[in-house]
Amino acid sequence: MAETVHKAADEKFCSECGNLIKARSEICPKCGVRQMPPPGIFISTSPNGRSRLVAALLALFLGGFGIHKFYLGRVGWGIVYLLFCWTFLPAIVGFIEGILLLVMSDSEFDTKYGKG
Repeated sequence: MAETVHKAADEKFCSECGNLIKARSEICPKCGVRQMPPPGIFISTSPNGRSRLVAALLALFLGGFGIHKFYLGRVGWGIVYLLFCWTFLPAIVGFIEGILLLVMSDSEFDTKYGKG
């Protein structure tokens, strides 16, 4: 007869072996597999690994050089930003894009930039 295991609030099951471990454990003591952090603990990322927060910070601080465009996979626009960086227009546009990225929802970001 299978025994029912109840976990406490500070416990979780290992993603590999199913052993009951502490919720803050990074590595399972039984099988040695590294545990993934729960979603939303650090920075949420799109399916291709890009982060909305990183893109926004790049746009705010390095937007005049188009670094955020390269990060988001928009290489053509990144080159345009680099060509016109001496006019300071890309810096203004990059700052505005950074704010827009900050207020954008994760689902909107994934839809627009999440493709691999």
